[in-house]
Amino acid sequence: MGYALYLAQQGKKAGNAKPLMGYKGTSVHEIADNFTSDTWRAVYTVQFKDVIYVLHAFQKKSRKGITTAKADLKLIDHRLQLAREHYESHKA
Repeated sequence: MGYALYLAQQGKKAGNAKPLMGYKGTSVHEIADNFTSDTWRAVYTVQFKDVIYVLHAFQKKSRKGITTAKADLKLIDHRLQLAREHYESHKA
């Protein structure tokens, strides 16, 4: 996941990165990776110029297939809003 985030910082996209399913727009991406028998996700945004924000990282434990849990999506929404506020207050 670290290398995929590095590529995102370089303006590139790793093979295991894709737009977050079930989320509006294409500026929020997820990286999926497996470790032992578990699947992990990291969600980040490329919405802002020259910076990415990692919004959430979690172990995938969906009871409904590949969908992301509503609680996780709500947390991502909240953190995206915080990222917007941070970016606006720090951009120069």
